[in-house]
Amino acid sequence: MAIVLVLLTSYFAGSFPTSYLLGRLLKGIDIRDFGSGNVGATNTFRVLGPGPGVLVFLIDMAKGAVPVCLITPYIAGCMGGLPPAWLKIFSGICAIAGHNWSIFLKFSGGKGVATSVGVLLGISAKSLGLSAGVWILVTGFFRYVSLGSIAAAVSLPVFMWLGGEDKATLFFGIAVALLIVVKHRSNITRLVNHTEKKIGLRSIKQ
Repeated sequence: MAIVLVLLTSYFAGSFPTSYLLGRLLKGIDIRDFGSGNVGATNTFRVLGPGPGVLVFLIDMAKGAVPVCLITPYIAGCMGGLPPAWLKIFSGICAIAGHNWSIFLKFSGGKGVATSVGVLLGISAKSLGLSAGVWILVTGFFRYVSLGSIAAAVSLPVFMWLGGEDKATLFFGIAVALLIVVKHRSNITRLVNHTEKKIGLRSIKQ
């Protein structure tokens, strides 16, 4: 029951529809009808502006960090100690799945990048830092957030492997990479067709 409680709590925390609610609150719009249609920080930045975009990123990141860093250790401690490494891994995966397939948005959602960042803070901060460097370099050079996110995701399990992380953490790194790449399928198509939007392009007037 403790494990089920951890997984369900993580999923529902990840499901919180941050950008959808901000779109309704600030503009009275469904953000899924604008820009890329994605309910994530990048599309929020383009549609609602930099402030809301940063806020969405921070809240979506917290949706991953809180279950892994606070809720899971607390429940595990109350239940006499559960396998902490694997429990954190599956808690993190559930939080990301909640963001990607939110129960509040009829099982649609974002691409899981910000929530994955939050989860990684509690699982492998060092690998996160290295992958963040990849994101900065690729995004800064090519000016495509999606390309930077894909490159950072693919690099994550590589850094984990080179850093000698345990099997549970490496498994998580591979799972995160696959989830992010799969959720970026439409972006990959637009990148190939040269129709992907670069940083700085806005979708609606403020």
